[in-house]
Amino acid sequence: MQDIKKREEKMKEKRKQTTWRDFVKQQASWMSLSSYRWDVFNSRYPKNDRIGWIISVREFEDGRDELIKKWLPYDFGQSFFDNYQKLLKSICFPNKMHFGKSENCEYGDVVKDSRNIYLTNTVGYSESVLYSFNIKDSNNVFNSMMVFDNCDLIYMTAWVVKSFKIFYSKYIVNSSNIRFSTNLNWCSECIFCDDLENKSYCIKNAQYSKENYLREKGKILHDKDLFLSAYRQLNAKWKNIWSTNVKWEFVLYSEDIENGYFSYQVKNGRNVFLVWGNWVNENLLDVINAWADSNANLYGVMWSWWGSNKIFLSMRIIGQNIYYSYFLDNCSYCLGCVGLKNKSFCIFNKEYSKEERFELANKIFEQMDKDWMLWDFFPWWMNPFYFNDTVAYLIDDSFTKEEVAKQWYLRRDEEIKVNIPAWAEIVEVKDLKNYQWFENWVWKIDPEILKKVIKDEKGNYYRIVKMEYDFLMKHGLPLPELHWLERIKLGFRFK
Repeated sequence: MQDIKKREEKMKEKRKQTTWRDFVKQQASWMSLSSYRWDVFNSRYPKNDRIGWIISVREFEDGRDELIKKWLPYDFGQSFFDNYQKLLKSICFPNKMHFGKSENCEYGDVVKDSRNIYLTNTVGYSESVLYSFNIKDSNNVFNSMMVFDNCDLIYMTAWVVKSFKIFYSKYIVNSSNIRFSTNLNWCSECIFCDDLENKSYCIKNAQYSKENYLREKGKILHDKDLFLSAYRQLNAKWKNIWSTNVKWEFVLYSEDIENGYFSYQVKNGRNVFLVWGNWVNENLLDVINAWADSNANLYGVMWSWWGSNKIFLSMRIIGQNIYYSYFLDNCSYCLGCVGLKNKSFCIFNKEYSKEERFELANKIFEQMDKDWMLWDFFPWWMNPFYFNDTVAYLIDDSFTKEEVAKQWYLRRDEEIKVNIPAWAEIVEVKDLKNYQWFENWVWKIDPEILKKVIKDEKGNYYRIVKMEYDFLMKHGLPLPELHWLERIKLGFRFK
């Protein structure tokens, strides 16, 4: 037991030395936003020899208890990662990742306890979320990212907390009825504003009477052509709110953070990105996308949830005392495991007694220490995702094709093929004006658009679904002019 604790301390110390660029390259490259075709499935995984076969979420969950029978004996004649790759490729993964109980979420990926989720990645405890990324405890969210803590009616917005009816904006906290604005806190009824606090009825940071504001607002919102262009031109800079000793920006209610981006209620962290919770998350080194009521003691982690604690070099984890594992749900004291649920004291998916597990784990850690890999994240040659389809490339697009190929990351050069039904009528995005107009000063969208396929300027195809149509009509919003993934990418423009 003491030997394991010593090696945990060594892992922590080594993670303190990770550069931001290496952190992004190694960990964010395991978070893909794209979807790929696998015969009858749309899958989170592209087809390649780094992943086994893909099955449906239901089939995976129905057979999840059987994964304990997929265990592999550990071969000390090979490295840890060579052993682990064999186990990883022996598992049939679900086409999407779901945790807990969700309803009408078959087109959502990394979903927990949510309803009516469509083409959204990473969402929990939410309802009616479309074309979005990283949404928690919020409802009626469209084309947005990083929306959490009881938000409602959010459209084309990035990084918003505790807010209501926010459209085409970024970096909004505790505010309502905001459009085309950035860096607002405790504000309401603001348009084209930046860096305000406790203000109302403002346009371009100038205060108006309520009557004059509403008159000018009506004129502005009548020009639907400006909506997307105004969003693209928003201030890319953000600020920290109620944080102390924080380096880097848009870190809320946090303290003692080095290299922190877009995190909320975090204490004592380094290299943290997309981390937040209802209570404080603390002691985090090299952590991306950790969110729950609280997380603690995470070191080299890509996605954890539900109060996870003491997680080392792992991905997609809900649990405690986990090392080098992938996609575990409510597990504890596991090393080198894949896909398990409600299991404890497992190594390479085999159950052991508490004493046996500690003895074998110590031997494996000893070998990894001698091989100088005990503190390493999962190597690039195991990563099944196309680097340029992942969050790593969205965070930092300076990674060149030559750089990632040299280090054995996969990269997609071909366009993703989209199967368009032969009967579908294609509408060019430039012709959307034929399907939306004002009629007696009331905004109208022709319901016939629901039967069409839209082609944007980059040649990407997308559809308008009924839930989206109803939202656009209710709030007087124009039809989107970009493919849904391109809309998400706009939220990552923070440089």
